[in-house]
Amino acid sequence: MYAIRLPDGRLRIPQTLTSEDGRLLGNAYVEIAPTDPDYERWLPGAITEEQAAERRRRWRDENDELEREFLAFKESQAGSDR
Repeated sequence: MYAIRLPDGRLRIPQTLTSEDGRLLGNAYVEIAPTDPDYERWLPGAITEEQAAERRRRWRDENDELEREFLAFKESQAGSDR
């Protein structure tokens, strides 16, 4: 997950929510304003919403080789369990 720079200058940053015993409950994005103490830390690596959409599109359209490698690995692991 990465920070997304919104048109109004705010950042949408990833946040993980865990239970008191440490179990993962979920991942989400929260928005922070330029006045937030963490803003400057997240800003250098932030991308625009359009760049985020392009990354998702490229991942969906261009991951065929990676998917083939994963499926081959998965099949090799299933064969070793027998």
